[in-house]
Amino acid sequence: MSVIARNTVDMAEVLTYAYELGDMINQSTAVSEYLYWKQRVDESADVQVLIKKLEAQKELFRETERFGHFHPNYHEAKDRVAEVERELEQIEAVRYFKAAESELDDILHQMSEMIAFAVSDSIKVPSNDPHPQGGCGSGGKCSCG
Repeated sequence: MSVIARNTVDMAEVLTYAYELGDMINQSTAVSEYLYWKQRVDESADVQVLIKKLEAQKELFRETERFGHFHPNYHEAKDRVAEVERELEQIEAVRYFKAAESELDDILHQMSEMIAFAVSDSIKVPSNDPHPQGGCGSGGKCSCG
């Protein structure tokens, strides 16, 4: 069997396992919670009104952001975005949705790390974490000096 044929068989097997893993993840409690709260958020008229309001405020903020702090309405526009975000956070479904989303993201990131580091300790694994740990932005495994 040639090296190319062997690699093809191995990749087919890997893809099969990946789909099986995906199915297992989709049947998990974390995904179930995420989907439940996502549906509650999607069905809530109050949330949808606030989301539209937030998008409008973000658009106004983006217009002022081009000039930064020098724009006369920069801070006011930024404060309005934060105010609508606080309003959204007051809604139970939004809080639980964000928590479920964060939990699922953490699980998927941990799984990605396990897979990547099984291949090599120097592989970089992207994260949604705005404050990554470790050097070089590699998610904690840095091979630089």
